[in-house]
Amino acid sequence: MINWNDIDTVLLDMDGTLLDLHFDNYFWLTHLPKRYAETFGVDEAEAMARLEAHIKAHEGTLKWYCLEFWSESLGLDIRRLKEEVQHKIQIRPFVVEFLKALQAQDKRLVLITNAHPQSLDLKLEVTAIDQWLHMVISSHEFQQPKEAQAFWDELQKREPFDPGRTLFIDDTLRVLDSARDFGIKHLLCLHQPDSQREHRQILEYPAIHHFDEIMPR
Repeated sequence: MINWNDIDTVLLDMDGTLLDLHFDNYFWLTHLPKRYAETFGVDEAEAMARLEAHIKAHEGTLKWYCLEFWSESLGLDIRRLKEEVQHKIQIRPFVVEFLKALQAQDKRLVLITNAHPQSLDLKLEVTAIDQWLHMVISSHEFQQPKEAQAFWDELQKREPFDPGRTLFIDDTLRVLDSARDFGIKHLLCLHQPDSQREHRQILEYPAIHHFDEIMPR
């Protein structure tokens, strides 16, 4: 699927790519509604309805990923609530082996995530995956989500790369579309970002289940 001789830089998403998306789905769809209901004295169905309205209104924007925005909007300490279920933060299978193999081939490894710095810091504390990366960048540093072309312009200023010799791996199609529009040649998606959900059939881009399928030899 990938000729590693054609790749110098590997850009990697975090949630649903290097880390199991189950933590995030569990937090937003189960734990947060429960704690919201407890805090504001409503049932969980009402809590979920209120949260879904908020979330859908900002999907794909930087606010959607911003813990400070959600803490203020919902009247809850989102970082603290995430810490309550941080045991669910897990590295996906074969990720460490994959990163080590790429390091051995002198590839430049850069994590680019829409995760808010508070969430990013928590996940790096739990997993320590940054020890196998050359650079970690949150889109909040650029005030633009990965869905925006302005993000890629800022990224290239911070971390110069040749789009024609770059592989970008992400689990979100609209983000891959944005990378494609910027000119990144090698794009890869994940069939099952959340280990607890059914696998998706990805037709728009090449896709894998786990990184052992593209392990450099």
